[in-house]
Amino acid sequence: MLPLQEMSLFALAAFLMVLSPGPNMIYLISRSLSQGKEAGIISLFGVMCGFLFHILMVSFGLTAIFFAVPYAFVVVKFLGVAYLLYLAYQALTSENKLFQADTALARDTPLRLFNIGLLTNVLNPKMAMFYLSFFPQFINPEYGAVFIQSFQLGIIQIIISFTINLLIVLSAAKMATWVAQKPLWLKIQQWFMASVLTGLAVKMAFTKVK
Repeated sequence: MLPLQEMSLFALAAFLMVLSPGPNMIYLISRSLSQGKEAGIISLFGVMCGFLFHILMVSFGLTAIFFAVPYAFVVVKFLGVAYLLYLAYQALTSENKLFQADTALARDTPLRLFNIGLLTNVLNPKMAMFYLSFFPQFINPEYGAVFIQSFQLGIIQIIISFTINLLIVLSAAKMATWVAQKPLWLKIQQWFMASVLTGLAVKMAFTKVK
C-alpha cells in the first residue's frame, strides 16, 4: 500500500495534468458544446476506458522493467523531471486553447461517441508520457508489488480525471463564456501550473532514487 504522502503528491500531479488542455479535454468540450451534455458524458466514459488501457500497459511494462533492469529507473526518474520542466515551460509559453473547441461537429451515435473518446485517449501521447514519466517516481518495491502500486496510482488518476472532466462537460457552455470574459484567469492558471510543476520537478530531482 502506497503511503498517504506519496498518493497525495501524485494526486496533485494528476490534477494539474487534467487541467492542462489536451486532445481528451478538447474533444469532450467540443462534443458537449456541439451535441449536448449527454454526448459529452458518453464520450467521457470512452476516455475513461482509454485510461484503463494505459494503466494496464504501463503496469505490466514497469513490472517487467523493474525486475529485468532495476537501474533503468534512474534514467526514467530524470526523464520524468525533464518532462515536468517541459510542461512548466509549455504552460507559460503556449497559447491556452482550453475552450477554443470545435462546436460544429456532426452528430454521432452513442457507440461512435464512446469509440472516438476511447481512441482519442488510447492514441494520446500526452497520457502515455504521463504514465511512463510519473509512475516510477512514486513506486517503491518496499510497499508491495509493482503492478499493484501502478494500478493504485492509475485508479487515483482516473478518479481525478473523471471528476474534473465531468464538471467541465456539465458546465462547458457557462465556463466558456466565463473564461472569455476573464482572460486574466488563464494567465493566473498558467503561472500557477508552471510554479507547481517546477516545484514537483525540483522535489523529484533531489529525492533519493528508489
